[in-house]
Amino acid sequence: MREDSDDHAGGAGPMLLDADAAGLTPGLPGGTPDAVAGGTPGGGPALGPDLVTAPTLEDVARVAGVSRATVSRVVNGKRRVAPAIQEVVRAALAETGYVPNLAARSLVTRRTGTVAVVISGAEAGGKGGEIDFADPFFGRVMGGVVRALRPRDVDPLVMIAETDADRARVLSALRNGNADGALLVSTHADDPLPALLVENGLPAVMFARPASRLPISFVDVANRDGAALAAEHLVARGCTRVAAISGPLDVPAAQDRLDGFRDAMARLGHPFVRFAEGNFTFESGRSAMDQLLAGGPVDAVFASNDLMAMGAVESLYRQGLSVPDVRVIGFDDSQLGAVSRPSLTSVRQPIEEMAGEMARILLDVVLDARLEPERRLTSVIFTPTLVVRDSA
Repeated sequence: MREDSDDHAGGAGPMLLDADAAGLTPGLPGGTPDAVAGGTPGGGPALGPDLVTAPTLEDVARVAGVSRATVSRVVNGKRRVAPAIQEVVRAALAETGYVPNLAARSLVTRRTGTVAVVISGAEAGGKGGEIDFADPFFGRVMGGVVRALRPRDVDPLVMIAETDADRARVLSALRNGNADGALLVSTHADDPLPALLVENGLPAVMFARPASRLPISFVDVANRDGAALAAEHLVARGCTRVAAISGPLDVPAAQDRLDGFRDAMARLGHPFVRFAEGNFTFESGRSAMDQLLAGGPVDAVFASNDLMAMGAVESLYRQGLSVPDVRVIGFDDSQLGAVSRPSLTSVRQPIEEMAGEMARILLDVVLDARLEPERRLTSVIFTPTLVVRDSA
């Protein structure tokens, strides 16, 4: 053990025991001491003069100009190190090519350095649900998670949970310490996995508010406010025969977007809005638009995600109508919508930022053993904006 107080923020701290500060050799479990002169750990032959050894914590500390213990704290993800010093140490880590011994670090931090990213879908009765991986939403979530985890030296473990057996594997991975916690994207309202995680006391954060009331942390966007932005824009453009395409109404985000749109339209003097229900896919948006047109003319439509909005555009073109003569607004601000023709006006939810915040909450709040259990439960709601393009 060694005590160090010269580099970390907040003054002197308690004595810290970690694998590197205790003299354990990177890559050698079991507390093997550093190699003695003239031989290798365990009594093997001496290293040849031309053999390059791996960089050590001392090498990193020398390059960074800080103490060995400070480098160890940064490597192990501990707090009490000033952000500026962390940046210096990370630069030195990159320059020297030091690779931490994950086994030794795990013994110290009691973390695996792995987080499960779970895409979960289920139908009523626990049968497998179909997850549409053609939806760019999932790629954006993964991109945001990876960007947030990489600076923390944490790796994602992607798991798909569509059946009871899949969900059992997720629970087993968390119970057995294969991952420190779960970042959960649940695609169906009756998905039992959120409740199973809570019942088993397993650390998790959800993307979007859970369908049922559960004590689980989550990130979300203000869906009602975003839908209201779409309504205000369409009314300002002079639209009077406005319709909507919702997502599955047992999903909180879909219900919130529809309610927010209709409430805003009512405040603006349009008390009735026809709508058709989709399931967030391109095909369901096209079918819903066909259904709406069969009920009478429309001059604008708000769809609860970009894929359904693009399906609605396809339906309009098939029936000889043009966009933006019929104005179309989506929700997500996906890259696909931005490059479609015409480019799609859309309510932006900052999916990458939300996914990154989900990861931060898991690592810094839910997994912080120093916090009381009730303080490990939190939520963050992001503010939507309207991105105006050619379709509206």
